[in-house]
Amino acid sequence: MKKKPSMDQWLQEAKQDRSADKVGMYLVHNGTVRATARAAVRREAGRTLPVRGMLFSYDTDKVAAAEEAARQQEGIVYVRTWLNEGELSVGDDLMYVLVGGDIRPHVMAALDFLVAKLKTECVREQELYEGN
Repeated sequence: MKKKPSMDQWLQEAKQDRSADKVGMYLVHNGTVRATARAAVRREAGRTLPVRGMLFSYDTDKVAAAEEAARQQEGIVYVRTWLNEGELSVGDDLMYVLVGGDIRPHVMAALDFLVAKLKTECVREQELYEGN
């Protein structure tokens, strides 16, 4: 497990970036390990065991490409990500994503775009279940 970043520090740094005068909104995403299995949350399965943790890893090249794709979204001028790795427990942080841009609709769309891209193309998640 990696040391998690400070969102206060990230925001301070973002506001000192040369792009800060173009930003009207920053949004932060903090994904965490939950105790409910993904299949149960998405109603893809019947009864599932509680989750006790997760094995989490990522491809750094794919993450960099996802960040760059997010920067190309309309109105987006600032993107920063942090992803954890290793065996994580319920409540541990999986990722932090910070997106800054001109107006709310652009920033919200870019954050959604980037988190979806990270989750579907860049990370490997294996839920660990209680009793296993």
